[in-house]
Amino acid sequence: MDALSYKTKFANKASAEKEWLLVDAENEVVGRLASKVAMLLRGKHLTSYTPHADAGSNVIIINAEKVRFTGKKVTDKVYIRYTGYQGGQRFTTPKELLAKKPEEILEHAIHGMLPKGPLGRQLNKNIRIFVGTEHGHDAQQPKKVDLSKIK
Repeated sequence: MDALSYKTKFANKASAEKEWLLVDAENEVVGRLASKVAMLLRGKHLTSYTPHADAGSNVIIINAEKVRFTGKKVTDKVYIRYTGYQGGQRFTTPKELLAKKPEEILEHAIHGMLPKGPLGRQLNKNIRIFVGTEHGHDAQQPKKVDLSKIK
C-alpha cells in the first residue's frame, strides 16, 4: 500500500463547495442557535472542513424576532456599545433590542462564536438575517436545515 496515495485534501476558496442553508429561528434559544449556525458557517459539518479557510455554508436565518432567551436574560442581560465620543457608552437590554433591531441579537451572538481576525470577518459576510419569513434569496435555492438534528 502506497502511503503517498492518502494525501489530505484541504479546501480553499476555489475548491470549496459552498451551499445555501435556510434556518428558521422561531422559538430557538439564542445561544444554542448561534453555536449551531457558527458551526455551519465554519463548515464543521462537512467532511472537507479546513480550519484556516472559508469553506463553510452561506446561512439565511428567518424569523429573527421570534428567538427566545432562557431565565431572566431578556431583562437582566446588557449589551454595551461605544459611540466613540466622550461619555458615549450606551447600554441596551435584549427586550429593547428585540423591539428595535431583532437581527442585531443574532449577529452579536454568532459573531462572538466565530474566530477573531480576517477569517472571522470573512465568515460574517456569509450570514443573512431577516425579520419575518421573507428573505429574497429564493434564487440561491437554500436547503432548509432542521437544527434539532445538528449536535
